[in-house]
Formats: sequence, structure tokens, C-alpha cells
Amino acid sequence: MTEAVGLLIGGDRIATASRHPHVYPGTGSVNATVALAGPDEIDRAVTVGGEAQRQWVALTVDQRRDALIDLADVVHEHLGELAELNTHDYGVPISYAGNAVLLEQFLRHFAGYVDKPHGSSTPVSGSADVNLIEREPYGVVGVIAPWNGSLVVAASCVAPALAAGNAVVFKPSELAPLAALRFGELCIEAGLPPGLVNIVPAAAEGGGALVRHPGIGKVHFTGGEQTARAVLRAAAENLTPVVTELGGKSAGIVFADADLDTAAALSAHQGPLMQSGQSCACASRILVHDSVYDAFAEHLLAVIGAARIGDPLDPATAFGPVISAASADRIIATVDRAVAERSGELLTGGYRMLKSELAQGYYVAPTVLGNVDNRAALAQTETFGPVVSMIRFTDDAEAVRIANDTAYGLNAFIHTRDLVRAHTVARQLEAGSIWINQLSRISPQGPYGGYKHSGAGRTGGLDGLREFQQVKNIRIGLD
Repeated sequence: MTEAVGLLIGGDRIATASRHPHVYPGTGSVNATVALAGPDEIDRAVTVGGEAQRQWVALTVDQRRDALIDLADVVHEHLGELAELNTHDYGVPISYAGNAVLLEQFLRHFAGYVDKPHGSSTPVSGSADVNLIEREPYGVVGVIAPWNGSLVVAASCVAPALAAGNAVVFKPSELAPLAALRFGELCIEAGLPPGLVNIVPAAAEGGGALVRHPGIGKVHFTGGEQTARAVLRAAAENLTPVVTELGGKSAGIVFADADLDTAAALSAHQGPLMQSGQSCACASRILVHDSVYDAFAEHLLAVIGAARIGDPLDPATAFGPVISAASADRIIATVDRAVAERSGELLTGGYRMLKSELAQGYYVAPTVLGNVDNRAALAQTETFGPVVSMIRFTDDAEAVRIANDTAYGLNAFIHTRDLVRAHTVARQLEAGSIWINQLSRISPQGPYGGYKHSGAGRTGGLDGLREFQQVKNIRIGLD
């Protein structure tokens, strides 16, 4: 596929002078030329978003609920297309098509909140007054998605934002805009007011204009810590509230009583294989009890070695490329530096894959380093690639200490068959989500977000809905 792709504002495709050649990581070839939004386009999107939002909240709750269900139905009809576009976006294997399914699930879930109670009434001290607490939309919210998760962020942010009564200006990364733009079209096809969901791929200039726009009631940002600081500074100009979901350096803890086959399979997929390690949810530190360390390492390397590497559009492919040549070079340099500094022992991988059928794509071999010191940069800095560190521990207390010894706190993973240990350790870990004997499986029912430098705020569940509502207190005097 090679095409020119415009912005989607108010239901119309908009061409701009600023364009980005989108590269498919599987081949290194340009597959689309994408228009980029600047300040003028952002202003237009916010303006038409405000008009659409007023139309949206003027509908009855039944009409808005049914509109979101209709949108979920339309998304369901196009799951295959959205999954393929997601693969074209950043090279994620189409076998991981769950991102599109998540979008449908979140839309159906939050449609159910539209006509449910959003407020409450409480007694007032020393008075017979009526005291109402209501939850209202912000108006137009800005949602900024990273290149590795436009459909996931559309699911976890756009669905609750609409359910809460807001309009959305959605900025996907210029590196991965295709699936998000198609989702915007599906919103129109499903009958949502044009402009209720505007899709504006943009680079730094457009993103800054969105965050600074006085018509934006709230910003939800998913991405890296450095960019988050810039977003927070820009939003401060108008005192715009910001929700952040940032990076992670998550630990997977393998206890001596774990099923090593299962733990290795889960650790391999949650670590270097799934999305080629390009995920904030990646378990990039694997803590293993000393008594099973060697046996677990053998199992882990066997799972990784059996993973099929190849064309991301092939349903049999389990491992695809990283996003760009620059990213591949950065990842290899990180591994080389760790080996040179003796931060860990290279057990597998650590090189650019240049076999004839992969040479033009950005493939970095799945990489495992053993006996890593948790104080090393490799264990403390987010690599954002198919690289994991194995770290030994001797008892539960040491495992918890090492797992918490990082600036991040998004996820943690526990592998054990001891129910008491699972509960005890889970409560001691400083992370927003704890996954026991399973992968990171985001669902619309569960709140997801981080501790510490992994961000503030939640998506999913009632907590996720309330991120897109502001609270109003109304008191009616009866005394």
C-alpha cells in the first residue's frame, strides 16, 4: 500500500503542506505519505470538536449509548482491516491482532456506562438542604497516543471520553497513524456527529499546539517520560489537567515453585517477543530464584529460539521488526555497551538480523542477558526493544527489593503456585498492575496505570471513566 493520507477533521479529509513519509518497518519502504497537523489544523479540530460535543450532550442518554454500541458493531465488522493497518503502522505481527479487539471491547463496555448513575446525593451537616454531586464532561479533550499503541489508546481513552460526554481530538504519532485514521472514518460511518472524534497526526509542533490550546479541557498523554515533561510544562500555561501513562521497567518474578515451562513461555512473550519488546508493559527484568535459575534460562532460550521471525503480515509470525533503523541501532548499542561494561552475560541475540529476506526491515534478534546487576543502566533504563535482563534472587524479600528498585512502577509479574506467596508479594510490589501466572491483559473492566515515574491516572473501569469527568457540587437550600 502506498497512498497519500490526510487528517480527519469534522468528517473531512484535510491535506496539509507538512507531510511525513511513513515507513513500513517490515521492509524499510515508504507505504504512505501522511499529512501532519500544525497549529491551524489543531485549532480547527478543537473548534469543530466543541460544536460536535454540544450536539453530543444534547442527545438523550439512550441515543448516546446506542451510538457507541453502533460504533462497536462497525469496528467489529472491520477488525481484520484495523489489524492489518496496525501492522502496517509499526510492524507488529498481525498474530497480535488483539489491539483491534480491545477497541471493540472498550466501546461496548463504556457504552454501558452512559445511562448509569454518574452522580450522588449526600446529607449535609446541620442542614436539611439537598446536596447533589454530579459528574460532567470536560468538553473537548486531547488524547496523545504513542506509535506503538494507537488502537489501544483509542480503546482506553476515546471510549470512556465519549461515554462521559466529551469530544476528542486524537493525535496519533506520525510514525503510526494509519489505523487511527481509519478508526476516525468508522466513527463517521457509525453515525457519530462529525467532529466528535478528530484524528490529527502530528509531530512536536502539532502536539504542542494541542496541549496549549485553551479550548482543550483535559489532556491524556501516553508515551515517554521526557516528552511527558514537555507536555506537562506546555499544559501548565493554561493550567490544563493532564493524565499520563508512561514507561516501565517491569519485573517478572519467577519463584522456585513456579511451573517453569509456563513461566518461560509467559516471560518470553511478555518480554522480547510481544511487539518486539516495544511496549511499556514489557517485563524487561526477569528475576529468577537462584535454585531454578539455570533450568529456567534453558526453558526461556528454547521458547525464544522456537519463535518464528518474519513478515509481520504472515499470521504465523511471532516476532517482527522494531520501528526504525535508528531504533535498531540504539538497541544494539545498548546491548554492546552492557556487554563491554560487563553488566551482564549475553546469552542470545544482540545483533541486527540481516538475512536476505529480513535485510531491508528493522529486525533485531531477541536478546537475553544473564546475571545482570540491577544497579546497571541496562536494568534501570527502558530499552524499548527485544532485550531482557535475567537477575538472580535468593528469597522473597530480596525479590521484592530488586523488583521495586527502579524509578518505574507500571507492571509486575509473579510466577508461583503458592497462593499465599502470590498475595503477599503482590501487595508489596510498587506497581499499578500485578499479573500472576499470566500476561499483561488489559481489559475495560480493570483500571490500568502506573506508580512513580510510570505516570498518574488510570484507564479502564470506573476509574478510567472518571478521568474524563469533572465534579460539580449543587446545593439546594431548604432551611
